Amino acid sequence: MQSLSDSAQATPHAVPAPKAQPATAAQGAVRGSAAYRRITLALFCSGFATFSLLYCVQPLLPAFAREFHVGAAGASLALSLSTALLALSIALAGIVSERYGRKELMLASMALAACCNLLAAVAPNWHMLLAARALEGFALGGVPAVAMAYLAEEIDPSGLGFSMGLYVGGNAFGGMMGRVAMSLMAESFGWRGAMLAIGIFDLALAAAFMLLLPASRNFVRNGAMKLGAHFALWKSHLAHSRLPLVFCIGALAMGIFATSYNYAGFRLMGAPFSLSATATGMIFSAYLFGIVSSSWAGALADRFGRAPLVAAGIAISCAGLFLTCMPVLALVILGIVLLTIGFFTTHSAASSWVGRMATTGKGHAASLYLLAYYLGGSVLGSVGGWFWEHSGWNAVAGFMLLQVMLAGWLAWKLWRPGRA
Repeated sequence: MQSLSDSAQATPHAVPAPKAQPATAAQGAVRGSAAYRRITLALFCSGFATFSLLYCVQPLLPAFAREFHVGAAGASLALSLSTALLALSIALAGIVSERYGRKELMLASMALAACCNLLAAVAPNWHMLLAARALEGFALGGVPAVAMAYLAEEIDPSGLGFSMGLYVGGNAFGGMMGRVAMSLMAESFGWRGAMLAIGIFDLALAAAFMLLLPASRNFVRNGAMKLGAHFALWKSHLAHSRLPLVFCIGALAMGIFATSYNYAGFRLMGAPFSLSATATGMIFSAYLFGIVSSSWAGALADRFGRAPLVAAGIAISCAGLFLTCMPVLALVILGIVLLTIGFFTTHSAASSWVGRMATTGKGHAASLYLLAYYLGGSVLGSVGGWFWEHSGWNAVAGFMLLQVMLAGWLAWKLWRPGRA
């Protein structure tokens, strides 16, 4: 299949008359146009639905432990199984989208995942609930794996950063509401009623997504593409001079973020702060700053470039990291806010960078980035627990500082003269 970039390069030589060139139309929706607004709103909805469904069980883990008579580690399977299968399905979703299309796969993923959440809400036993959550995580992989590729293909490059930032903002808002709102609804309606409510709401978002999102204009289905061709595209992206560095930055950024959120609650509930579990749970409200910073970072990336924004996000994370080590509660909370802003700034700029760097196989490049991203959060976030158990928060902070330094070094390699 001839790539769009190849076609765009060949057109000026084959058709010298400006009016006959299709290249202008192939650039995608321009910021400010009706198509651009529909695309960004639809992708915001998809990001919200994906991460509200994924993380809605996190505040429910104690309720699961009580009702199904499982330990804390067993209860955590309701989230960890979904996350693990999400990472696995991301790699496969790119292949499926080449055959069936970007919009079609994202819509099917949202609808199926919402239905699985409804099944989990009425599951009669623990094993049925885990099976529904596992299938839900696998279904959800179709959205993040394809959304970045769709934006890179359908949005004009001048507005790509802003639209990617809004999509990441939808992720942040969904992640926050899946945690904070779910805990509030569960208090009033029970965990089953709360899960039913979010499942129904996200089904409605899937319907809105179907109506809002325009069909792909710059993507051609390739049902005849063999498995070897997919591996060749992945191999070419891994052999790229800069893309693997962006993949690693995404993994480290998510690792820092996951580690901080996993263990900040333990720090705040312990001495010298001794906050209640309810007050500590409000830490997830810091996601509001992620929504704002991701959109802000996307717009600035369009203006100043991706490298400066990635570097800025890493620097902000570093500042927040040091503040979390202070013995003053206000400074610790400010540190968590800065870590959140730094993470979403880095992720927003890095994710849009992947679409700009990959000239062909954008879906495959996006799937590799997200695979690294989720594996980084899973592995590094878990390893951080060892540091907490053995030496407390300062050891956790030291572990995160190593990740920040490595991410900063990778950003410098991308930004240095001749490679920016």
